[in-house]
Amino acid sequence: MTDQPLLFTPIEIRDLRLKNRVVVSPMATYSARNGFATDWHVSHVGKLAAGGAGLVFVEQSSVSVQGRITHGCLGIWDDAHMSGLAKLARLIHDLNAKAAIQIAHGGRKSSSQRPWEGGEPLGETDVAARGEGPWDIAASSSIPFDNGWPAPHMMTATDIDQTVDDYRAAFRRAREAGYDVVELHCAHGYLMHSFLSPLANNRNDDFGGSRENRMRLPLRIAAVMREEWPDHLPALVRISSVDGVDIGWSIEDSVAFAIELKKIGIDMVDCSSGGMKLPRGNSLVSRMPGFQVPFAEQIQREAAMPTIAVGLIREPEYAEEILQKDQATLIALGRELLWNPNWPAQAALQLGCDPEWAGWPDQYGWWLKRRTVQQGR
Repeated sequence: MTDQPLLFTPIEIRDLRLKNRVVVSPMATYSARNGFATDWHVSHVGKLAAGGAGLVFVEQSSVSVQGRITHGCLGIWDDAHMSGLAKLARLIHDLNAKAAIQIAHGGRKSSSQRPWEGGEPLGETDVAARGEGPWDIAASSSIPFDNGWPAPHMMTATDIDQTVDDYRAAFRRAREAGYDVVELHCAHGYLMHSFLSPLANNRNDDFGGSRENRMRLPLRIAAVMREEWPDHLPALVRISSVDGVDIGWSIEDSVAFAIELKKIGIDMVDCSSGGMKLPRGNSLVSRMPGFQVPFAEQIQREAAMPTIAVGLIREPEYAEEILQKDQATLIALGRELLWNPNWPAQAALQLGCDPEWAGWPDQYGWWLKRRTVQQGR
């Protein structure tokens, strides 16, 4: 390990300088009202931004009413949403971090309950309980997400063109709202992933069949994102690196996809996995620390594309090891930050690179530094 840990060494991506390599992952909280950010989002995002990460994502924001996952999803389909999203970007900046936003469409997983309400398709009980009814959904094909789920409408060429326009407008709104980084969500079984994966895409036109065809729409929208986003700022793509074990979309497919993304100017691939309903024997085991790191490493090496590692990375020393071994370029944390939003600032102390407590807001650090002295540690 170097004297200055890589985890807390600043990095430049295009013209954007991050103070460290820690990223707050986009984590859906399903707490919006008609797509609008609420006081909950201000509290949630502010808490995470105050914790010391270099880049803070606002959760996935839907490009259309149809593209919401739940009634509680943040929206970016209307100019009226921009005021609340801009407030979150300003808050992140005020807390000395860079602001990122993920843009998404739920596809065949849309029109569902919030996870704590069951995570199933919306129905009459949801109308009775909360006045939240279902809506028509669309995806790459008419294959339901799972048994008991509705069959989505298979998107026509006209639907696809409209969706591209929806994304274009969303990217413009994100920049006008003041975000530094934008990410296209192509993971976890949502619309873009449903085009990529042969498990969800059985089309026989230009958007189905071969890997080249299945990549066509995600690449088209990624190119639109790069066109709309300022040249001096980064544009990222999150992928499910694999669908599972020996089934569906593979790591080799992800490498090929990353190579094409690089050609159109995408700066980094955010390497998650899964999102499809699979037979038990094909499901990826996700209980080992860093279980997705090998995907980030292989894509970074074989596609020469910088990657973000994410998934059960809990210890600062392990995060540093990933960077030192060139297995990824940035480290993203999700639920670990819900448990401990101060993880980045505490990690800097643990790795011995912040003796003055500079990674903490003055309102906390001044007191906590003296607290440790008083306690003799």
